[in-house]
Amino acid sequence: MINLRTFHTKIGQHIYQQHQHVITQRKISSISAKCGSVRRVNNYKNSNTSTACVFQLQQRGLSEAASVNAATSTIQVQSPFSGIWLSLSQSTPVAYMQDALIALHDSSGLPWWASIVMSTVLFRTFITLPLAIYQHKIMARLELLALEMPAIVAELKKEAAIAMKKFKWSESQTRVVYNRSLKKQWNALVVRDNCHPAKTFIVLWGQIPLWICQSVALRNLVHMMPDPTALQAQIICTEMTVGGFGWIPNLTEVDSSYILPVALGLINLSIIEMQTILRNRPTTRLQKYATNVFRVLTIAMVPVACSVPSALCVYWVASSGYGLAQNLLLTTPAVRRSLGIPLTKTEVQNPYERMWLKMKTITAKTDQKSAKQQADHSNTETKTK
Repeated sequence: MINLRTFHTKIGQHIYQQHQHVITQRKISSISAKCGSVRRVNNYKNSNTSTACVFQLQQRGLSEAASVNAATSTIQVQSPFSGIWLSLSQSTPVAYMQDALIALHDSSGLPWWASIVMSTVLFRTFITLPLAIYQHKIMARLELLALEMPAIVAELKKEAAIAMKKFKWSESQTRVVYNRSLKKQWNALVVRDNCHPAKTFIVLWGQIPLWICQSVALRNLVHMMPDPTALQAQIICTEMTVGGFGWIPNLTEVDSSYILPVALGLINLSIIEMQTILRNRPTTRLQKYATNVFRVLTIAMVPVACSVPSALCVYWVASSGYGLAQNLLLTTPAVRRSLGIPLTKTEVQNPYERMWLKMKTITAKTDQKSAKQQADHSNTETKTK
């Protein structure tokens, strides 16, 4: 199988050599003609002939440079990015991610859709999966620390009552001292187990920048950014036009069948509903609002995915699919014990059974509702007759 990049490179070099030879011949003949005409008109100005020729060459060089600058400015105007997206596309992290994707594709020899999936699995395995395991450990430690607090609270209340009588404090003064002591004890426990609550967001700190950088890097490859005149960028874009699969052979175009965007929405909704089902603690109002916000954002991502190149859809679906598998894996008690995640009271011992029962319950309720609607409809028709 012929390497498309090598083929294009050889053709480009051949064309460049041919054009360079023709340009050189034209410059030589033009200079000779001009110099000959000058010699025929003014024989006494032979000493100034070379100076005139050099001046003409300088003028031609300046005009060629101006044309190149004009072409460059035209390319920049035609860039699909603007504002913050242009800054992101030219940033250093995106450049490193773009080089990594190209190196992975060239070394593996896979088509571009498979290279995108493989890079997603590799990056998430070596970056987000360790962060997710660490986050689960922190959350389990915090839950175990909460079990130690009732005894500490009772002891502090006794000490506060004794100090209030001994030093004749008011209730407000006693409450201030009590809250300060309670916070100090909690901070001491957090430092002891190295589980600061801010670490529960560590997955977002790693996953969101990774998602943004890889998305912008793939968009750069599709639009030949940041330098559309580079031969490598043009070759990669050409490879992506034939590097798809199945119903999307061209990764630079949108998925007109909408299969990938719909799959993206279903996978993300499955992750949200799975986390809701496996939650043992009472749901707070803030958690309900956050869950509904994530549901709305997931649905809003579907039309966005319908308007971007298929290369981005392939990455988003692969990333979401990996996230779903990761969540299912980290809910298994045996896997959690093998990874060193402490056992807690809120841990679900049979997560898959609970999800299956929940799905059956939802299906049964849906069937009952549809049967009731059919019965009401038939009764209405009977009364009408």
